[in-house]
Parts: sequence; C-alpha cells; structure tokens
Amino acid sequence: MAAVVVLFATACGGDSKDTDTAASGPTASATGPGKGGAAGFPVKVTDCAGAETTFTEAPKKVVTSNASSLEMLFWLGAGDRVVGTGFPPGKGTMPAQFAAQADKVRVLGDMVIPKEQLLGSGADLYIDTFADMGGMGAMGSGPSAKEFAAAGIKHIYLKSTACATKRPGPQQDLSAVEADIKELGAVTGTSARADELVAGMEQTVGTVRTALAGVPQDRRPSYFFFDFDAGTKQPIAICGKQVANAVITQAGARNVFADCAGDFKPVAWEDVVAENPDWIQLGVRNKGSAEANAKAFDDAERFLRTFDATKGLNAVRDGRFVRIGSESTTIAGVRNAETVRRIASTIHPDLVRPAPAAG
Repeated sequence: MAAVVVLFATACGGDSKDTDTAASGPTASATGPGKGGAAGFPVKVTDCAGAETTFTEAPKKVVTSNASSLEMLFWLGAGDRVVGTGFPPGKGTMPAQFAAQADKVRVLGDMVIPKEQLLGSGADLYIDTFADMGGMGAMGSGPSAKEFAAAGIKHIYLKSTACATKRPGPQQDLSAVEADIKELGAVTGTSARADELVAGMEQTVGTVRTALAGVPQDRRPSYFFFDFDAGTKQPIAICGKQVANAVITQAGARNVFADCAGDFKPVAWEDVVAENPDWIQLGVRNKGSAEANAKAFDDAERFLRTFDATKGLNAVRDGRFVRIGSESTTIAGVRNAETVRRIASTIHPDLVRPAPAAG
C-alpha cells in the first residue's frame, strides 16, 4: 500500500477505441436545459458501479483529490472554482501556464484529504481519483455517501484511474481519459472547451497511429517504465489497467508488464531481467527545474548501468533510455497525448517526428 501511495503522489482517438463503459463510461450526458435550469443541464454522471449523480447547475466550489483532476479543471478553464486539493502538485509539475494559479490552491491534505477537512471545506463537488481506496487504510476512512450528502457535496470520480481495476481488460488507448475530460466539461458547463481539448488529443495520437500503421504488433519494441522515485529495492510495474499502458501502447511499444493484474504491482528485478526490455523509460518525477530533472534522469540511468541485475539488459547496454517524467505518463490528463508523441518519436525516430518547438 505504501508503494501505491508513492505512485499516486506523482499527481499524485483512433479507429479502435476501448468501449468498456465501466472505465470510460457514457456517463456525462447533457440533456439540455431543464425547467429553470441553465443551458446544458441537467447532467447525469455515474460512478464505477453505475450509481447516478445529477447536476442541475455547474458547481461553484470544487475540491480535487489530487493534481490529476486539478490540472483537468485548469485546462477546462474552471480552475477558479477550486477551493482545495489533496496530493498538491509539486513544484514544476504543472504546465507553466497554470503554475501560478496552482500555487494559490489551498492544500487540504498533503496526501489523502482528512475526512473532517473535506466535509468542512465548503465545497459542493469533490472529484475523486482514488474511488474505492477510501482513506487508504491507516490514513482514515473517507466520508460515506450520507456524510457527503449532509455536507452538500456531490462526489464523482475520474474513471480512467478510479475505475481502472474494475476493467475487464487493459487500457490500450486514451478513450477513458478523454471521457473523463468530457465528463468534467459537462459537469462544469465547459463542454465546448472539453471537446476542443479531446479533439486536439485525438489529432496528436492519430498522427502517431497513422505513422506507425505499418509496424506489426510483434515488431514493436518491448518497454519497461522504471519508476526510480518509487525506490530501487523492488521495482513497481505499470500493469495493463494503468493509464501509462495506454500511453505506451499508442506510442508503438509493448509494455512488458501489461499482463499483470490491476494498475500497479511490485515485481522483482528478476522479472525485469527475464523480460529484457528493448527500451526503458526513466520515469522520474519533476524536481522543479531543468537542472534538477537532468540530474534525476542521470541518477536513474546510472543506477541501471551499475546495478548488477540490470547492467546487462539490452536497453541498458545499448543506451536505449526514454527521458520522460512520470506525471504526464502515469497521471490521466490532457498531456498524455503529447507524451504518446514524445515516446514514439524517441523509439521510432524514422517514423514519428517530435512536436515543433514552441514559438
């Protein structure tokens, strides 16, 4: 469980889309203005089990469980409604255009928000990334449905993460993430912006997919996401139901641990050696500056090059490392699409070009 906490603290389009409604859901449906309601409302959304929550108007005060939904609200232009968050974003982890705004968000919990803090926040909406994890054991149980209702707080989930372990199969594309963005757009009355964001994501990923169309699945390189910050004693695998599996798959690689159960799983170094990946992503977390990030990537690479169990791996021997941080890979959000392109342009440089430099 401690490893899972560390991993969550990092937020902590195409022809064949995942259609599993338990994960991506048709959940947000703007049914037009109701009697006395604002345009686009009422909106109904469901949780992982299908229970409905209805919004007759957009929320005015929102609390987010971590930086994933917080960043989505910034992209949607609804960040001014956020009155608090848990798992606050670390320095440098938010896109530059949102950094100042993120710094002003009240931190209700350095990790999971204590129940009393959440219920007393004055929020009318809580966006949950963790779902059934509740208060994550020893840190206390989360509010019950009755307690949320008594406090006047509606409780919804990011299904790409909260419902991931309930999926019948792996996440292989970004449809669940895109559905979350559209759902939050419907709930906050920013559907037009949500549609723009999703269209941009689909265009980016679609370009990569087209470029890689001629590469058979069995010829795509094997890939290991190395979460250096989660510790080196026992690696944490990215399993098929985690968002990063979709990112890796769409980038034209094969996650070596795609078949493990759930979203994250501790494995042994012997398991990594047995897979002998063609590429290894140095998934360090943003340290707040280019210099600090470069040092972290160097440290992660140095470990793999000097550790007896890994120094003979194909990827290590040939220097096939992908220097892309954890947040945009493992945390659901708009930036997942650009991460697809960045990975693809690294491992398939002859087929996929990097994004043009800004400016």
